[in-house]
Parts: sequence; structure tokens; C-alpha cells
Amino acid sequence: MPPIRPFTTRTAPEAVNDLRSRLRATRFPDDVDGAGWALGTDVTFLRDLVAYWADGFDWSAQEARLSELPRYVVPVGGLDIHVVHARSDPAGRPAAPLLLNHGWPDSFWRYSKVIPLLTDPGSHGGDPSDAFDVIVPDMPGFGYSQIPAQPLDSIAVAGLWAELMTRLGYDRFLAAGGDIGSHVSRYLALDHPDRVAAVHRMDGGLPTPTTDLSALTPEERQWLADAASWGATEGAYAAMHRTKPQTAAAGLTDSPSGLAAWIVEKLRAWSDGDDLDTIYSRDEILTLVSIYWFTGTIGSSMRMYAANSAIPVEQLGRRVEVPSGFSLFPGDIVRPPHAWLERSTNLARVTYPARGGHFAPFEKPELYAEELRAFFRPYRDAL
Repeated sequence: MPPIRPFTTRTAPEAVNDLRSRLRATRFPDDVDGAGWALGTDVTFLRDLVAYWADGFDWSAQEARLSELPRYVVPVGGLDIHVVHARSDPAGRPAAPLLLNHGWPDSFWRYSKVIPLLTDPGSHGGDPSDAFDVIVPDMPGFGYSQIPAQPLDSIAVAGLWAELMTRLGYDRFLAAGGDIGSHVSRYLALDHPDRVAAVHRMDGGLPTPTTDLSALTPEERQWLADAASWGATEGAYAAMHRTKPQTAAAGLTDSPSGLAAWIVEKLRAWSDGDDLDTIYSRDEILTLVSIYWFTGTIGSSMRMYAANSAIPVEQLGRRVEVPSGFSLFPGDIVRPPHAWLERSTNLARVTYPARGGHFAPFEKPELYAEELRAFFRPYRDAL
């Protein structure tokens, strides 16, 4: 087995110069008077962001900041997986191991703010006994993890992560995630219940095409109608990812401004509030987009949608028996009703935080950290 090795990254100056040249040469689309964000990314916002990316953003400083996290390359399943492995006490007894699973369009970036709050709660207003050893891998084809020759679905990634945790020395662990990371966490609980003591998620999936809709509660049926409405108005990106990701990737891999438009529109639509400047700094936004740009992973990340769309329906309908908790943030995509969570999981806890959205670990790291501490507290003895 190839050894685990430390990971460092320093982008070559010529790559940064190429990015700046491309940004300065951007040919922007025409704007529509009064459209704002209604038809997609606001062109005025994009112009300002691209100008700052070209001549104000310090990628080297952000890269150095991210390199302060304990990052490694772990060979698993024939792939080099980039992992943040932050121990609560590097020289002492391991704390409860917590595997955090990101989604799209992000990477380990999603959890970069919350990691120190989880590894050292005593220094951040929490109880020291709630400390975790935190493991945050980039999924294959995302961030700094190797791009697989064929896209992997959430079931396959869950299998890789079970092997990853073994390699890192953890027989049993806790798992949490949102977006695609929620699905990966679900399949970890389904396929490796002997390894996962409890699982926390930020969404609850959807009924399968074979679900008997007459058996659902009125609340569940309304939720399905709301989800269908959301898909009709907001789901074009997902349809492209599922069906023709390579077409979109051709433009997004070549145009940094196009890449920024594709990602920034989702940051705004899925976060808790309409004003991006009050949720994220420009440096935070561009750090996420720059990771995608310099790793060239926008195409491979989108291809996971195509892989997941081919998961057999019988897999989608399985009930999670591992104790499950949910934090349903108000700014997130269509939130499942309590009845569905009880129907599809061994529901132990569900909360409705007052603020936060799809990227709550980054938007509201203190709130998200407390959600995890509270949910996982009863399951530490099972590790």
C-alpha cells in the first residue's frame, strides 16, 4: 500500500499570470435592464468580481492560509485522495473521529472555517469534551483529489471512505455531510453500519419513482410539489450536469469568468440571504472558485451527477437504520418534512436553525459546529 504523505501546494507563477490574462480579456455578455439575478448571474456583480480577481485578489495568501490545515494525500482504491486530517490533540489520545463530506460546488473549502471549532471546542466557547478528530476528504474529481478515469457515484465514494478511515486508523466513526456529501454519508450508514455510530445530514433526499404517493402525508406531497417547482425554475444546472456535463465543462474549464458565474450564482441562490457581500467576502468566494480553476476539476465534479443519476432505484429507497440527525437550515434548497425523515431514517433528532443555508458550515460555522456537537454527544461512547 503506498504510504500516506503530507500535502502542500504552491501554484506556479505562470499559472497565476495566465489566469490574470484570461480575466482581463473577458468578453462579458450583454446585460438586461433591471434583470439583476433573475436570469442568472448579475453581470454587474460579475464584472466587479472579475476585476478584483484579476488585479486585487491574492491567491498566494489564500493558498498559504489553507496550507495551515493538516493536509495529506492518502492512496485509496487506486486514487490519490486529498484529506484534511485534523486531530484534537496530535500528541495525545484520539478524540471522536468525525468524517465530513462536502458537496457541489465546493470541496474541503466548505469545512475550512469549522474545523478548528470542532477539534478545539474549549477555545471557541464550547465544552472540551466535545472535541473531534476531523477528517475532510475531497471527493474524487473534486479539489485536490485525483480525477477518476470514470465518474464515481455516491455509493462508490462511500466505499472508498470506509477504506480511507481504516487507513487513518479508525474502526468506528461518525459521519456528516450536505448536498452530495449527505448522500455519501447516507450510503456509509447503509453499507457500513458496523463502522458508522451515527450520521448527521443537512437534507433528506427525495422519494423514489416507485414510491406510493398515496401513502404519503399531505405535508410530504406538498414537499414533492415544491421540489418539482424548484426543479422547473432552478434545476437547469443539474439537468446539464446529469446529461451533458462535458459540454458545459468545455467553456467553464477555459473561461475563468464563466466558471465564476456558474459557481457564484449557486452561492447566492442557496445561501441565507440575497446579498452575497453580507454572507461571503470576495476573497472567500474567489478562494473557492480558484480551487476549481487551478485544479481543473469543474468537469469531473459535474460528472458525479451523471454517475448518481444511474444509481438503481432500489438503492435510493433503502431506509437508514443508523441513528440519524438532521439540521435543516432556512436558506437551503427545499427542506424535507419531519414525516419523510421518520419514514426514511432511524430519526434521532431534527433541528431548524434560525440562520444559514446550503453552505452552513462556511456561512455559520459556530452554529453548525454546535449542531454537530449536540447531535453526536450521545454516540461518543459507541465508538
